[in-house]
Amino acid sequence: MEEALSAGSAIAEESIQTAGSAIYFDLIFDVPLRQTFTYMIDAKGEAAPGKRAMAPFGRRESLGYIIAERESAPAGVDAAKLKSIRRIVDKEPIFDERDTALAKWIADYYLCSDGQALSAMIPSGRRPGSYPSLPDDEIEITGTALELSGEQQAALDAILINRKVEEVKKGEEGKTKENSIFYLYGITGSGKTEVFLRSAEFMLRQGKSVIYLVPEISLTHQTAEAIGRRFGAVSATIHSGMSPSVRLNEWMRIRSGEARIVVGPRSAVFAPVKDLGLIIIDEEHDGSYKSGNTPRYHARQVAMRRCSEAGAVLVMGSATPSAEAWKLMTDDGMKRLNLSRRLSGGAPPEIKPVSLEHTGGCLTDELKQEIRKTAQMGKQTILFLNRRGYSYFYHCPSCGFELTCRHCSVSLTYHKEKNRAVCHYCGYSEAPPKACPQCGSLEAGYTGFGTEMIEEEVRRTFPDLKVRRADADTAGKKGSLEETLALFKSGEVDILLGTQMVAKGLNFPGVRLVGVVMADTGLHLPDFRAAERTFSLIVQVAGRAGRYFPDSRVIVQTLRMGDPIITRSCALDMEGFFAAELAQRKALRFPPYSRLIRFTVRSRDAGRADAAIVRAARLAAPLLPPDADMLGPAECPIGIIAGNHRRQFILRGKTLGGIHGAARILLSRYEKGKDSRVYLEVDVDPVSLL
Repeated sequence: MEEALSAGSAIAEESIQTAGSAIYFDLIFDVPLRQTFTYMIDAKGEAAPGKRAMAPFGRRESLGYIIAERESAPAGVDAAKLKSIRRIVDKEPIFDERDTALAKWIADYYLCSDGQALSAMIPSGRRPGSYPSLPDDEIEITGTALELSGEQQAALDAILINRKVEEVKKGEEGKTKENSIFYLYGITGSGKTEVFLRSAEFMLRQGKSVIYLVPEISLTHQTAEAIGRRFGAVSATIHSGMSPSVRLNEWMRIRSGEARIVVGPRSAVFAPVKDLGLIIIDEEHDGSYKSGNTPRYHARQVAMRRCSEAGAVLVMGSATPSAEAWKLMTDDGMKRLNLSRRLSGGAPPEIKPVSLEHTGGCLTDELKQEIRKTAQMGKQTILFLNRRGYSYFYHCPSCGFELTCRHCSVSLTYHKEKNRAVCHYCGYSEAPPKACPQCGSLEAGYTGFGTEMIEEEVRRTFPDLKVRRADADTAGKKGSLEETLALFKSGEVDILLGTQMVAKGLNFPGVRLVGVVMADTGLHLPDFRAAERTFSLIVQVAGRAGRYFPDSRVIVQTLRMGDPIITRSCALDMEGFFAAELAQRKALRFPPYSRLIRFTVRSRDAGRADAAIVRAARLAAPLLPPDADMLGPAECPIGIIAGNHRRQFILRGKTLGGIHGAARILLSRYEKGKDSRVYLEVDVDPVSLL
């Protein structure tokens, strides 16, 4: 425990009386320091655990979280030197001991500070007043459920058997038993959502609460609507796209018990529900469940922790499970529940790989013919390419020049609408060159295609059809993505083209045809998950076709006709893919046959980055247990981002325990002699090594 910095200030006598016996409070801050700071009570006497406070911190005033109160200053601390809290942000507590305990677990597991963890959990807005709790007898489920198939009923029975509140028993030391984790594995359109909703309905009727996670904000709206229709006023939505004040309002509704079922992306796993009974993770395989900023938590891991602590049930689901989940199901680490057929008259589509070689534009003749046939049938088409912009690679055949970002070691993507060459990592842009900047050749130019070029070709080829594009460029305006998806679902748009936001979880009854414009975009990436991501994306986007009728088509355009990843995804060969992929992972000692912790340093100065990563690696080497090793140090695959030079090494162990202990000691020793112009990132269980 350390004192807050610099001299303290006097406290009014009436403030002390207002607060009772507690006149000192322990705060944590959103800084990479694993310690608490003690302050004296604020002048108005409003301080209390669970509230946020503005307090002097170093040379500035910062937002802190009050986690404890005390009657006297910490031992060895001169109370006269303690500063006072300046003001209290909240009229009532917005977090409690359960939240701080979860934050501490996150900090320990993901090697960050308690303050950084709690800051990621708590909404940042301000909200006046209090929110009364809604009595349990006012909870009413108003929606109409669909009739279940035999497979759906069997899955629901497995999840809920012996789950009545009076029968739910915690395992040893209050932990959830292993049979409380289930995986709903089913083809797209097989009715996973209805099983999720029935499970949630059961828990709500038993007085429990439910958290329903979806991978992206774009899917939150659709799922929230379904939950709102079914469960009415007891539902709540929470995600980072909300304004801070609206998000905090929802947080307080949840905390008070008024909202009992919460839907949202990754951060909704922290929702402060009362009496947690169930967490659902839809599209479990999706990489967006992993945070890209400190704390770099994975929602799946946090959900497991919360369910374990609360004696709750965890149900995950996907048509394309992650490699980790597939291995757990294979090893009986969790119960697999199968859904094998589509329920709305649809059937798995006919999937055909088509070569892109010798094709003049973005679309092969086969794909064009199917688009026209689909339109004549009154049906719809989705075109998918996981690359936005118009064209992505500027090259000069005369001298070999490539146009890259001034601040990142990546190519600039040409955006025709803006007439700019744009970096998708740091946002830098410049006017596209009219000739090679190095040799002046007029033969230099852009190659490759993105969604913008596809849209242009589609509009030129099919001028009579209505086309909409859904990617990060068109979705920037608030509500534009929802509008596009609503128009497509209602049948007012013939062709929807876009990036992976059109590939996940969306249900469009009129879709007959899906075209994967270029299936190979992610296969060349230097990441051990590249094959898994490519396979998953192709299978997922193929699943948008023919959900309500049997005559559906998927055309997968590729330059790698014989690649086993392409052929297995087109055959929907899940068993074959994972047999080959897991065999390769095992041979190479990559997850799920090992655990990884990635250390990345970044600095404006390449020499400092090199020195820092070498120093950190030397500190780590003698700490590793016998069954662990180190990969690197080396330059990151993307060596420069936003002007920062990036270097990395990876600790790899058969289990997490040994390398986790080594990482903790490494961080403490690294801090003692660190270069202030170098930033060190640590990522436990990374999902990307780029």
